[in-house]
Amino acid sequence: MRLGLILLALLFVAFGAIFGALNGERIVLDFYFSAVSVPKGAALLCALLIGWSVGGLLVYVSQVPRLRRRVKALTRESRVRQTDSRALVPVSVDSDA
Repeated sequence: MRLGLILLALLFVAFGAIFGALNGERIVLDFYFSAVSVPKGAALLCALLIGWSVGGLLVYVSQVPRLRRRVKALTRESRVRQTDSRALVPVSVDSDA
């Protein structure tokens, strides 16, 4: 499984390098206070990376705290059920005493 993920990552890196090489023309990005001249492929790959990161961050912020609260609640419920089931276990009493 790990080898497959490494190969998949290397495949995407190779595609990114080819994409960057094929789109080597320079473009100007104007940010109002300054302008930057960068290769088109690098600009597109950076935009893709920034979008992926922002999307992952939004999912993390919106989902993870809710799921952690749910895990804590289920853990508490499981502990309560374990203590309740232990209380119901019959204890054998020696009749010799």
